[in-house]
Amino acid sequence: QVQLAESGGGLVQAGGSLRLSCAASGTIFTIFSINTMGWYRQAPGKQRELVAAITKVDSTNYADSVKGRFTISRDNARNTVYLQMNSLKPEDTAVYYCNAKSFQAADYWGQGTQVSVSS
Repeated sequence: QVQLAESGGGLVQAGGSLRLSCAASGTIFTIFSINTMGWYRQAPGKQRELVAAITKVDSTNYADSVKGRFTISRDNARNTVYLQMNSLKPEDTAVYYCNAKSFQAADYWGQGTQVSVSS
């Protein structure tokens, strides 16, 4: 089992920045088995959607709506993934969830952190 602890959400004005962090913990085997870590978000009344993801070898994938504004990075030594969010827009308002996927296709989720962007 992998536990994911998110931090860094909050309220910011449009055009501002926030940085989300997600630290993974668990047994040595379960941590070593993590391949992809990423961030999803869910706005009220909408489906959860992928924001950005990064593999163990730093291959990244971004939603079109955040390309050029958000940057995902990963520190494998600290088992932590980061999401730097710049030029935030009101439509970025959502609960952001950290996700980890193992090589064995296990899927883990964090509790979520609220990001609110005021206009």
